[in-house]
Amino acid sequence: MHVLILGGTTEARALAGLLHGSAGLRVTSSLAGRVASPRLPAGEVRIGGFGGVDGLVDWIRAHAVDAVIDATHPFAEHISFHAAAAAATAHVPLLALRRPGWVPEDGDDWRSVASLEQAAHALDGLGDRVFLTTGRLGLASFAACPQWFLVRSVDAPDTPMPARTEILLDRGPFTLDAERKILAHHRIDVLVTKDSGGAATAPKLTAAREAGVPVVVVRRPPVPEGVPRAATPEEAAAWVFGSGGSQTRSS
Repeated sequence: MHVLILGGTTEARALAGLLHGSAGLRVTSSLAGRVASPRLPAGEVRIGGFGGVDGLVDWIRAHAVDAVIDATHPFAEHISFHAAAAAATAHVPLLALRRPGWVPEDGDDWRSVASLEQAAHALDGLGDRVFLTTGRLGLASFAACPQWFLVRSVDAPDTPMPARTEILLDRGPFTLDAERKILAHHRIDVLVTKDSGGAATAPKLTAAREAGVPVVVVRRPPVPEGVPRAATPEEAAAWVFGSGGSQTRSS
């Protein structure tokens, strides 16, 4: 049985580790290649895009893939919809592995928005010093903002960005003490984040709550309709070994 994991997340790496080495099971993880030095999972790895839905269908068929698991970032919506279309066309089962989103706690001051563009507009009146943790690819949405930005990303951004920007190159997981120091040292007025979920980057939310810093939270895009979901790598592994992932492929 050949399982294709569309990965790049902590959960995808954990799932590959759970599946790799199982008798009769071949695991290939596909990474988008957007990070210069990605953390590689166990098993076979391919890096780069497929060339849209048709390219993914061709790859599934050429490599005799029996099941696909979409374990991409919750905000990688294009590949998720491509995966749904490709799996349906190639007649292979598909599972979406999505970590649970964050839930506000008492004392949180969250402003929920639907997009990065809405997040940029939501900054008006919240303060002049922004801690932006949405990654390097969406910086253009904030390029016209007058505020000062501390932008944290794994790799240096190469897209339009606000005129007043400081870059902080770092990779999670982040500690609560480190997040507290960032907010205090840079005199942060407002935090902007995507609802990525998970524990690796959650300490910034606790630090913001403690400091009374408002948080602009970009809501997740939806998972394609009809695609079953798992919340943990263990649930996804059980799906592979159970009825979901053991369906035979058809041409």
